[in-house]
Amino acid sequence: MNQIPNANTNAKVESLAHFFETLSPADVGRMGEFYAADTWFKDPFNEVQGLAQVQHIFSHMYVALERPRFVVTAQVVEGSQCFLTWNFEFYFRRRGPQPLQTIRGASHLSFNEAGLVTRHRDYWDAAEELYEKLPLLGSLMRWLKKRAAT
Repeated sequence: MNQIPNANTNAKVESLAHFFETLSPADVGRMGEFYAADTWFKDPFNEVQGLAQVQHIFSHMYVALERPRFVVTAQVVEGSQCFLTWNFEFYFRRRGPQPLQTIRGASHLSFNEAGLVTRHRDYWDAAEELYEKLPLLGSLMRWLKKRAAT
């Protein structure tokens, strides 16, 4: 794996963390400032190649959810890669008042020599962090979890 200086990576990671914490629908088009054109992205629901595909995932987030936002809680930088831990906060789009939802996860990012993200892998537990919060599926998931623990 190619290594870029830690100071350069640290600055890129700081900028990227700030970008995600202040991300808005209009900013999705700016992802090319941080991501390589051929970047690879994977999370529990998606695996895509290319900046346009990654932008589509983040654009869809604003259609599917109400007021989504990231809060970066920690950063670990080593050579040309890093881990970010984060809270993803949002509201489901439903009628009436909704409670704030939070998904806790981590991202493993790799950077190229230009300091652009070439690989972005998100890790989070979809069963605990999402499925258990859905009205019908949540009841089933909680029941299964309880049965598995006994």
